[in-house]
Amino acid sequence: MVGSRPAISQNPERRGGLSEAVQIVQFDARDPEAADRWTDEVVSEHGQLDALINNAGVLRMVGFDKGSEADLDELWEVNFKAPFRLCRAALPHLRKTGRGRVISIASTDGKRYRDRTVSLGYVVTKHALVQLSHAVRFEGWDDGVRATAICPGAIDTDMIANLPGVTPKAERLKPETIAEIAAFLLDLPNEASVAEFVANTRLESSL
Repeated sequence: MVGSRPAISQNPERRGGLSEAVQIVQFDARDPEAADRWTDEVVSEHGQLDALINNAGVLRMVGFDKGSEADLDELWEVNFKAPFRLCRAALPHLRKTGRGRVISIASTDGKRYRDRTVSLGYVVTKHALVQLSHAVRFEGWDDGVRATAICPGAIDTDMIANLPGVTPKAERLKPETIAEIAAFLLDLPNEASVAEFVANTRLESSL
């Protein structure tokens, strides 16, 4: 998945308005070198890195009787390996701030296997992303780094538009809602660590 990740400076001296605070850096989640380049460019421009949000993701239908090895490889590359590389590159800089934040957009599929209509490949990569988030919490805790895996239900995007068994459109989460959740989590003090934030669109006994 090719995309750009905006980096917003938290240094008031660099803020003359939103347009001056936003830097767009191209990021290709399939490129093993992209994480280091992204991190270096952001730190070079802003002097520090305060937060990382892992939001790139793909969905390929992979199961025992569907999908290909290439589909499974792409799921791992984008949904897990790219966030892993970014966390590895960003952690030294996040530690320096004393309150670095890492938010990873996982899924309710990262919390359980719902039924045969879901992609097993997607489920296991989102499970892995949740555990990556927990590992970051332990890795950076003493230096004030806090990490949260947001696990939303169906979000109203093109990615799930025609999937069987998906939540009806009128009942899906809006992307803006996830942004609001992320903003809330970023603003919490170190003493209020939220390991996982589940926002389901379905009534399920454990979620």
